[in-house]
Amino acid sequence: MTLETSEEAPQRPFRLNYGFGSHRGLRRQLNEDSLVVTGNLFAVADGMGGHEAGEVASRICVETLAAGVKEVRNDLAADELQQLMVTADDAIRRVGGSRAGTTLAGVAIVRELQGLYWMVFNVGDSRTYRLSEGEFAQISVDHSEVQEMVDEGYLTAEEARHHPRRHVITRALGTGEASEADFWMLSVHDGDRLMICSDGLTSEVSDEDIRQQLADRNSPQDAVDALIRLALEGGGRDNITVIVVDVEDTDAEGERITTSPRAEDRDEHQTTQPRFDGGGRMINGGRVFGMENGEDDGR
Repeated sequence: MTLETSEEAPQRPFRLNYGFGSHRGLRRQLNEDSLVVTGNLFAVADGMGGHEAGEVASRICVETLAAGVKEVRNDLAADELQQLMVTADDAIRRVGGSRAGTTLAGVAIVRELQGLYWMVFNVGDSRTYRLSEGEFAQISVDHSEVQEMVDEGYLTAEEARHHPRRHVITRALGTGEASEADFWMLSVHDGDRLMICSDGLTSEVSDEDIRQQLADRNSPQDAVDALIRLALEGGGRDNITVIVVDVEDTDAEGERITTSPRAEDRDEHQTTQPRFDGGGRMINGGRVFGMENGEDDGR
């Protein structure tokens, strides 16, 4: 496990606003992606293992996370999240006989060091990006053969996007020998915009185009919809799933003048605890778990 920690998190009240979507793409018959969205956990699982097996693996993964987070509500700790991922790995192996697996990437608001932090995690090549204070970066690091070649200087990041072995991953939940996640702890800032996605997006859309859409779109759902459209226009060769989460400092709202459109506030109560305060929709397939009540939406 890799764990990196940033500076101390602020204690100002904040609200989370988010959007999400999933599309089976233009060439796949089945959407094997699943996602979980709750008040303090956002994650994408990209299933592998052939027809239906991958769908089962990703579904078990996000069901396990959603159920575990529902039990602890707003008091999720980093070690509890790590244990949920171990539980998901075990459950997928029991059901799939180590023939089905899934990648997983996401973020959670966790209470650590007497503060609230983003805990970014990933296994495989689904990704998490952050646009914060004008800086855009991929936070997660792919567990894949081409990423190893990039790290060793044999490929550039752009060459890796088109390499014939770009889909060969070196870690996954539910299958293979390596299933350990990497973790990063980041302080929460007003104006943070985080994006979690399956590789169906990043295989078709460059990092620069992702940055542009995240910077240009005012609402999280508009950003999600625009990114999925770009991936489809780029070929849509795989399932595409995207979550975008915004942090809004509720204390600062009264201090600044905003001329651009803002997402509608559904609850004016100020709190230092993360809570549901957004929306979104599924687009042409996929399964979403969690929501505000921790249940499957039935899609």
